[in-house]
This record gives sequence, C-alpha cells and structure tokens, in this order.
Amino acid sequence: MIAAPPRPAAFAALAATRPAPAGASFLRSGVHARRLLLLKALLVRVRRHRDEVAPETLRGFGTAWRLLERTERGAPGAVRAVLDYPTTGAWLAAALTEPVGPALDRHLTRLELVAATAALRAGRPLDLVVQAPAGVLSLPGAGSVLVAPGPVRLTSRSQVVRVHSDGARGAPAALLRLVDGRTGAVTGSGPGWRGLRGLPGGAARLEDLDPYRVPPGGVGTPARVAAERPDIDHAAWSGHWRTARELLRRTDRERAAEVGRTVGALVPLRPQGPRSVGATLSVAPGAVLMTPSAGAFDMAETLVHEVHHSKLSTLHELVPLYRPGAAAALYRVGWRTDARPVAGVFQGAYAHLALADLWRKAMDAPGVPGPWSARAGQQFDHVHDQVGEALAMLLESDELTNEGREFARQMRQLHASLGASPRAGA
Repeated sequence: MIAAPPRPAAFAALAATRPAPAGASFLRSGVHARRLLLLKALLVRVRRHRDEVAPETLRGFGTAWRLLERTERGAPGAVRAVLDYPTTGAWLAAALTEPVGPALDRHLTRLELVAATAALRAGRPLDLVVQAPAGVLSLPGAGSVLVAPGPVRLTSRSQVVRVHSDGARGAPAALLRLVDGRTGAVTGSGPGWRGLRGLPGGAARLEDLDPYRVPPGGVGTPARVAAERPDIDHAAWSGHWRTARELLRRTDRERAAEVGRTVGALVPLRPQGPRSVGATLSVAPGAVLMTPSAGAFDMAETLVHEVHHSKLSTLHELVPLYRPGAAAALYRVGWRTDARPVAGVFQGAYAHLALADLWRKAMDAPGVPGPWSARAGQQFDHVHDQVGEALAMLLESDELTNEGREFARQMRQLHASLGASPRAGA
C-alpha cells in the first residue's frame, strides 16, 4: 500500500528519529489502513477458494465476519484495537501466504477469535460457537482459554462471557469480563483462563501466549524462538521494563513516551548469550521481541533500537524509500560483519542514529545515573562515525527513491547536529 508522504514537518521529524505527534499519527493510520486492506484481501481469497475450504471453516469465517461488521458499526474503537494488535498482523500475513489446504483452514478459524475478542471488548452480546482443534482459544491482546479440543460455545449474560465446550454441562472453562469499557480491558477467571500480564506504567503487555507472536521457524540467524510462559520470570521482565522506562524518562522524556505509546507487546524469546537481542516483524508493528535483558541499560537501548526498526518498516510500506527488489549492491557497515543490501543499511543507520541521539542526551542530561552517562559516552563514540559512513553510502546509492533520498538527507542533518562526543580523544 503506497500513501502520500506525510507533511514536510512530520516527514522531517520521522527522519530525525523524533517522536513528533504528526509523524506518529501518520504511522498509526497507515498501520490500520493496511490491516483493513489485508483483511479484505483475506475475504476475497476465501471467496475465491470457497470450494476448497472445509465447510465448517467457511461457515465459521462467515459468521465471524458478520459479527465483526456488527461490532464495528457500534464500537469501531474496539474493533480497531483488536485489528491493530501486533499478532493480528502476523496472523493475516500467515493466512494470506499459506497454500490452500488444512493449514489455511486452521488460520481462517482465527477470525472467529478476533471477532469474539472485539465483541467482548465492546461489551456486545455473544452467542457463538468457535473451533478449538488444539484445545486453546487465543484471544488477541487479552489471553487464552484452555478447553477440550473441538467446538466451543461463548455465551454472554450481564457482560460476562461463559466459555465451555459445546454441549457440555457443568462449570465453564472460563468466565470473561469487560473490566474497563473505555480501554476495552478484559479479565477472566476459571480453570482454563490464562490472561496476559501487563507491564507497569502503561498498556503494554508481556505477550507470552499468542501462537502468532513469533514465526514458527523463529526470527534471525541463528533462529530465536519464543519463550514459553513457565520459563519466563515475569517479575524480572516487569522490573527491567519499569527501570528502563524511568531511565529513558530521565534522559529523554519524548523518547520514553514514544516507547510507552508504541510498544503494545513485549515478546520474550529464549535466552541466547549475556546481552539482550531484539527483533521486530514488519507484519507486526507494535511488538518488540527480546531475549532477557542484562538490566535497565540493555533494555532501554533495545527498546529504542527496535522501535525505530518498526517505524522505518511501516514508513517504507506507506512511502517507499528504496526501490522494490533493490538488492543489486551490498554494502559494508560498521555494526555488521556481513555485507548488507540497501534495506539493511537504511534500517541499521536509522536505528543506530536514534541510539546516537539518545546517548548524546544521556551524556549531559541532569539526574541520569553516572554509569549510564559513562556508558552512553562510550557507545556514542563507537557508533557515531559508523552512522555517518552508512549515510554517505545511502546518499551515493542509486537505489533510493526521491523520498528515500530526502529522508536520508534529513537523517544526515540530525547526525551533523550531534557533533562529536566531547569525550572523544580524551
């Protein structure tokens, strides 16, 4: 999906890695528009292959689509929150690329849970039978319910949703409640309920339940896979998140606010080495995937770095910065041992430029811890020249679009304004 570039001031703020409201609004609107486009593409695909989709899957998909439409008419915000949740993007990408067959049918049943979650967040009545072939109902952004494999009925009364195997008697597997109509926050109880756990100081969740939180083959090289809930120390993650956010607030309040506003899901990966390794998925903006951090400094840097990968990926989908399929040349950059295509150079330069800006502020910000300031000086000195070299490569490349070249020029202006560290050569 290609959109008109944002207004010059917003474009300049994005290029300067600054979290300006106009730029953030442009990216959020773009994410939502893309989700609607992908959802419509999925509907078209199902209709085109309706004779090859299992009849019960086709019926469930149609019922869910109609429920989503009814909910959207009365509570568009609730539907938008579920559609824009990061794992919904990962699900749509998987469903749109899966070959027709049983695996696609399993992806299609997810729409039933997307629609049910939106109706639950909106406080709408529910009487719906959904499929749970693996014995798990995953409610995006809320949690999951363990049930007996097979059809499951969701019924509501007085804004309490009962979840039980269809036709079964006795106590339900879970009771779900809307606890805040303004935010759509959902809670639950019962033997089958597994709720997502929030992170302090905002709406971000520690996402350790959704089956779409990490691709089946993992992310990166070597592949990093999702950590499972029993192996995750929630208290440690919450503590590092809290102290990292406070560290960012002391250093740069705007960046701290941007992290809180942008990161909706923090996805734990299995540990690999002493330092945190982060990742983002272009199909799931708003999610940061991380191995456990070594502390607040480590997490703060990873969050800022990955937020900027996500911002640039989203912007490039809306306003192409380099030409499609551009991979004719490979470039050597200081932060990698392997040669990178232009997309990798652009991504790395942008994320490292944001970190350089953060570290430059940390060297002088009053009230920041001494060890953080000292670390910032060392890190700034290390990366500043590397970013400058990468920006020169980008501006000399013929693979950028006009918008991409202007964006790189604006990035270079910020880089020049940072200057050299006062500690360089000391």
